[in-house]
Amino acid sequence: MIRYKIHPIVMGTKIFDKSMMTYQHGYGEKYTIPIYCWYVEGGDRNILVDTGEMNPIQSADRETAIGGKIYTFEAGLARWGLKPEDIDIVIHTHLHNDHCENDCKCLNAEFYVHEKELERIHNPHPLDFRYLEDYIEDVEENGQIKLVSGDQEIAPGIRVIHTPAHTEGGLTVMIETEKGTAAITGFCVIEENFHPPKEIKAMEMEVIPPGTHVNVYEAYDILMKVRKQADILIPLHEPRFASMETV
Repeated sequence: MIRYKIHPIVMGTKIFDKSMMTYQHGYGEKYTIPIYCWYVEGGDRNILVDTGEMNPIQSADRETAIGGKIYTFEAGLARWGLKPEDIDIVIHTHLHNDHCENDCKCLNAEFYVHEKELERIHNPHPLDFRYLEDYIEDVEENGQIKLVSGDQEIAPGIRVIHTPAHTEGGLTVMIETEKGTAAITGFCVIEENFHPPKEIKAMEMEVIPPGTHVNVYEAYDILMKVRKQADILIPLHEPRFASMETV
């Protein structure tokens, strides 16, 4: 079986209340998250997980906050000798705008998206303002989208599992590496969600659900499921990956 390497590339940031990541925890704490595009190296196809922001704010204070450099899509891919048109496959964890703004640049890619995400981006609930269909219209019109309805193998050693914790169509990407199975989560969390501080554990909570969720009870169970299945957890917005070339 192919063993892949996972390269995190920061393609944006957000600053908000930490409780947006950690449900009922961290209220009033200012927190900066990196927005990643993940280059999955290995095999004969160039694979990305998500495509990040189109026009990221590149400032010294934000880079200090996350501990790493912020790239444009083109510059981030160029670090690995790639151009947008070189990408063969994009796997989307979900379709909130900060995860798919550069889709239109990947002219030759197939985009794997859960069917519920495509439904929601075209018919968002008023609470879910993070869906903006403008970013996927081009690839949809070009027939580049491949719909996923459940758990599925995308390539040898890469599969997705349906994890509707943050959104209805969230896909966690399970990737075989030399150090075991890595899971890029299909929901927006940080390291603390999987490894809560002692005051949270004292409440008999083993994980913290994401601050934005579909159903908080189901989200808790989904985090437990992913934690059990993965040897390497890659929370989708964990800042410590911003300083790494390879996870």
